[in-house]
Amino acid sequence: MNQKSTRLFYLLGAFFVANALLAEFVGVKIFSLEKSLGITPFSFSFFGVENLSFNLTAGVLLWPVVFIMTDIINEYFGKKGVRLMSYTAAGLILYAYIMIYFSIAIHPADFWIGTGEQKGVPDMNAAFNAIFGQGLWIIIGSLIAFLIGQLVDVIVFHYLRRKTGESKIWLRATGSTLVSQFIDSFVVLFVAFYIGADWNLTLVLAIGVVNYLYKFIVAVALTPFLYIIHGIIDRFLGREESERLMEQAASDS
Repeated sequence: MNQKSTRLFYLLGAFFVANALLAEFVGVKIFSLEKSLGITPFSFSFFGVENLSFNLTAGVLLWPVVFIMTDIINEYFGKKGVRLMSYTAAGLILYAYIMIYFSIAIHPADFWIGTGEQKGVPDMNAAFNAIFGQGLWIIIGSLIAFLIGQLVDVIVFHYLRRKTGESKIWLRATGSTLVSQFIDSFVVLFVAFYIGADWNLTLVLAIGVVNYLYKFIVAVALTPFLYIIHGIIDRFLGREESERLMEQAASDS
């Protein structure tokens, strides 16, 4: 790779890893999409589970960005580039969780515990532990779903590319994202809550469907941004270097 290609890989990879890490940690918050938009919550019914609405983990705000970065890295740097970044992100997420659990284990300073009382947080240490101390099964489920989703994304992306050639960027990028996010939506719930928390399978499937509906809509809505990012990268690299990278990524895959 020349200097511009190296810088591009570094920037895309850094943004990819940063968003993956952030998605893991903000994911402890569950929010109402409808209320955030100022509308009445929907009421879905799947597999006999009623009154389902878009109550989502805050991580869904960032995971679509991760999958877009996956497709961009895939386009220019192929399977090897995506796998390197996926394994790097997974390793750093695991490392971050280990460090957080060490942070939870250490004894808090007495004065710090009550520093948030005027803001409605009587015990800062309990709040810290509750926010960052996610269950082990959630961590395992999230990591497994992330890695499987990434690997599936790569396979589907290049399968569609072989079928359609260099045209139809939207098809291979959005198509691979829709497939990988479908798997991700159910794997994380199955591992974290069906295996780890003894949830009923129908409840897991119902919540998975709602989560995937959101991801499907967002993936389709973000498709134009793929072309915008492609355009920026092509101008940065130059047409010749851009085409060379894409051809090499396709041949390596």
